[in-house]
Amino acid sequence: MPLHLTKVAFGHDSVEDLRQALGRYGPGQFWLTTRYLPKRHEEIVGGSLYWILRHQLVARTPITGFGELPGGKTAIHCEPVVIDVKPQPKRAHQGWRYLEDSDAPADLGGSGQGIAELPPKLLGALTELALI
Repeated sequence: MPLHLTKVAFGHDSVEDLRQALGRYGPGQFWLTTRYLPKRHEEIVGGSLYWILRHQLVARTPITGFGELPGGKTAIHCEPVVIDVKPQPKRAHQGWRYLEDSDAPADLGGSGQGIAELPPKLLGALTELALI
């Protein structure tokens, strides 16, 4: 079971905006920069980076590996795709945090397009009622 990371999609207003931004990258060309290599990095390869928008985990991007960058920083290499997941409440935070596989939300598949664009209060209420 892979380990995952969570990160705020800072600067993006919607999942579609995030999808367009990552769509500009080719395979192997998208990475995030972090100061330190995560201690559990071997468990994370094969996992995903779950994106937080409006205090909800709404999408994920597969993590393919780690690398070194100039200045002693670390690159978290990801596939430049955005996969919609069942929205799940998550507080915003700085940087990244670990997410256990058992706590990760399920993928929505093709039926979830646009669900993350709902107003946050409506999205939260629908999630609490187990309607999404």
